Amino acid sequence: MTLILGVFGSMRLTLGPKCSILLPPNPLFVQSIKVEQLYDPNPGLMLYGFSKPPPLDVVRTWSRTLDVSVPADSHKAGDFVYFLNKGSQINISYRVNSPSSSVLLVIAQGNEGLSQWLEDPTYPNTTLSWNVIQGSGFVQQSILTSASYYIAMGNLNSEKVEVQLAIRVRSFQYNTSKAYYKCTFTDGKCSLNIMFPNGNVAILNSFGPEQGSESDEWNVKVSYVPRWATYIVGIGGMTVLILAAFNFLNKFQCIREDGTRLLFGEVEAQRAPLLSCKDDDLSSWGSSYDSVSNDEQDLEDFLAAGSIEGKSRDGENGNNTRRLCALCFDAPRECFFLPCGHCVACFACGTRIAEADGTCPTCQRNLKKVRKIFTV
Repeated sequence: MTLILGVFGSMRLTLGPKCSILLPPNPLFVQSIKVEQLYDPNPGLMLYGFSKPPPLDVVRTWSRTLDVSVPADSHKAGDFVYFLNKGSQINISYRVNSPSSSVLLVIAQGNEGLSQWLEDPTYPNTTLSWNVIQGSGFVQQSILTSASYYIAMGNLNSEKVEVQLAIRVRSFQYNTSKAYYKCTFTDGKCSLNIMFPNGNVAILNSFGPEQGSESDEWNVKVSYVPRWATYIVGIGGMTVLILAAFNFLNKFQCIREDGTRLLFGEVEAQRAPLLSCKDDDLSSWGSSYDSVSNDEQDLEDFLAAGSIEGKSRDGENGNNTRRLCALCFDAPRECFFLPCGHCVACFACGTRIAEADGTCPTCQRNLKKVRKIFTV
């Protein structure tokens, strides 16, 4: 929408005789150009279409005479407002009717330059051709940029001043001999479709009064019809990019939070299961709890006998005895056997049984491995 309302928004232009304006729209954003004459349609205007910009090599000259009456302590602008191409030249012969009075003659580029001078006529802005004229003389101004130009006058005297201006313009026009499209503004309007993707350009030309126009001035409005498909695709692409950016930022934030938790120890350690299925073989298929009642009874009988012996040696109570190794009664039970899973011995005793290819004291199954239990 910015391009529609900004770069390719509608604009109003004032053309003088033998004027030529290049309209180069972007084919990606503009579908067509519409040119409409304002006020009463005036013949002598033509819209051309080209596949590429034509050369600016046609030289035209035209002249105009103005009788300007500038009130005291005032200024007058807008009598000359025309579009001129780069390389053109303005020649002004002037005569001030009051020999003792002097006036300001200003040639301004665009509305901005003119408004700067109107705000403070006594300040010679460097963007303007600022001349103090008295009596008669000649002013020449070369055009370095294709734009609209204004001629204005200011009177700082206490009385009205009459000035005669003879304006002669040497302008450059685009060569329209190879145009593939022409429109004569029969109903005051013309349009040109813009080809995609290569694009094309439009040339707006005006002719002199000698070719049938009733006036030497044309006021037109240039409008650009947007290519909506481009804007829809562009908005969709921007939406996708915004969503992707949010997704990336979200993932980055999650990774950063995980790193913070790891730094401060907020992540719980993952623990592996005590028993692994990989260590089982055909001889140990089935759960060690199939005969849990018998095994528990045997273990209790075994521990009961050991506890009596332990009491006679160490004098410890029965509860502490059940936590000691059932073989040495010196160390706590700190290992379990695989594949049965019984825990009845300390790690040293369990290791000796496993190295001797012994069996579990509780269930009498063959031992394959001994795993130590770490208490947290």
